[in-house]
Amino acid sequence: MKNSIYSLLKAKFLVSDDALKNWKFIVFLIFLAMIMIANNHRYDAKNYKITELTNEVKELRSEFVDRRSELMKLKMESTVAKKMELREIFPASVPPTKIIVKTQKEEKKSFIDKLKIWQ
Repeated sequence: MKNSIYSLLKAKFLVSDDALKNWKFIVFLIFLAMIMIANNHRYDAKNYKITELTNEVKELRSEFVDRRSELMKLKMESTVAKKMELREIFPASVPPTKIIVKTQKEEKKSFIDKLKIWQ
């Protein structure tokens, strides 16, 4: 047992006659470790990008809400009336009337509808 630990510490398994298979395994482990490290870096970069985009979406959403409320204030009749008073355009004192335009299809009535009118 003591001999095997001592040979392990001296790394005799790397310089012995059948060391080639050990070196292949060590190179394979190093390659796997490098792939894991690269994968972790890509994962972290994606997380940072997701966080950045989430913050940008929140910012844009709040800006959208602000602009929409500002637009609603600008569309109010009182705001429009105030801006038009500066140009000497005042609101009408008489309410608007509804204009109904009859098309030819509405004017053409069936014979039965005309009979109903006579009754």
